[in-house]
Amino acid sequence: MNPTEFTATDLAAAIRRREISASETVEAHLEAISAAEHLNAFTSIEAEQALTRAGLLDDALSAGRDPGPLHGVPVALKDLIDHAGRVTTAGSSFYRHLAEVSAPVVTRLEAAGAIVIGRTGLHEFAFGFSSENDWFGPVRNPWDPSTSPGGSSGGSASAVAAHLAPIGIGTDTGGSVRVPAALCGIVGLKVTHGRVPITGVFPLAPSLDTVGPITRSVADAALTYSVIAGDDHSDPWCAPRPVTTPDHPADLSGLRVAVPRQWLDRPLSLEVRTGFERALDRIAGKGATVVHVDTPDIVRGAFEPATYGEVAFVHSGWFLEDSGRYGEEIRARLGHTIQTDQADFARARTWREGLRHSFERVFAEFDIIATPMTAVTRKIIGEEFVVTEAGTESYRPALSAFSVLANQAGLPAISLPIDAAGSPPPSIQPVHG
Repeated sequence: MNPTEFTATDLAAAIRRREISASETVEAHLEAISAAEHLNAFTSIEAEQALTRAGLLDDALSAGRDPGPLHGVPVALKDLIDHAGRVTTAGSSFYRHLAEVSAPVVTRLEAAGAIVIGRTGLHEFAFGFSSENDWFGPVRNPWDPSTSPGGSSGGSASAVAAHLAPIGIGTDTGGSVRVPAALCGIVGLKVTHGRVPITGVFPLAPSLDTVGPITRSVADAALTYSVIAGDDHSDPWCAPRPVTTPDHPADLSGLRVAVPRQWLDRPLSLEVRTGFERALDRIAGKGATVVHVDTPDIVRGAFEPATYGEVAFVHSGWFLEDSGRYGEEIRARLGHTIQTDQADFARARTWREGLRHSFERVFAEFDIIATPMTAVTRKIIGEEFVVTEAGTESYRPALSAFSVLANQAGLPAISLPIDAAGSPPPSIQPVHG
């Protein structure tokens, strides 16, 4: 029995049945991490702490105490989320925060029996889409180590795809859970804004920031969500609503799916286009009604000014004091961000409110909106451009084209790999109203 091959759901059940121990589980995952150092998925490994915690959990189970729904399950934690006694780097050259208390998301994971096995690599300060980090080196994709897992939660996605942990925790402000999940061929859940507390998470743009799971199955994503979601008084963005986990019916009869023409009116790779069409056929074959609709108001628009005002607020002091502490790419983007006119920010906020109302109109008639998750499935490390059916384009818009609008509207969305040829396979994005 190799615990690295288990999903989180099956692994927790096997430990609960005493078919394998939490200690054996952690040891196996630490060995896998050691064998996969070339992926550079982790900024630090917590071997001693994880093994100590696993031993305590094994003792608790032997004493008849409830182990929790994630008992003994290793978790890869993005290195901008505070964990008591650990240093948060946010993937930067200079930010080193020794956390005195854990973020609520970590507290909830540990209360459910999970074991944080290490902290994962990311795009510097989560401000990007490649996880190619000037200070820690590039995170590599298990499908092809010459390619990026995407960003900014690339380390968590790489770790889960390589079976170094069953669960990765990432953050998603413009697609940074879903995009790495897509490029690594696994599942990434962007939660509704305010459903998972962001206290103790280094901010990018708090009105958009979310924390969510990256897993190898939908069941694992749902299980992790049920553990980490819920109100927290320390977070003013949290919504005081009960947490529910929906069923996953195989029969999709009655489901109304909108496919937005304007949103999809952009170059894709051949693999993404054919995979997406195949996915729509399969959804329709299971009883759903799939309709291509006009959504002229749901377009990318003023995404950058709507986000960058908050980014500038977080970084302007440090940047103006010493911009050289930032990597070259982030330095250029922050310089542009800080110089953005306040009128642009105001117009962007107006655009965001209009976008949310536009989504409401679509969801008055449909249950979900479906798009591809990314325009391409591969981004070569060190290269600025990716290849689509129309030629080459910069990687950032190609990776973020379908993700950012869900964040701007505060909506939940998920990245699901499509059963199609490709390494990795393309992914579909259902967005829920």
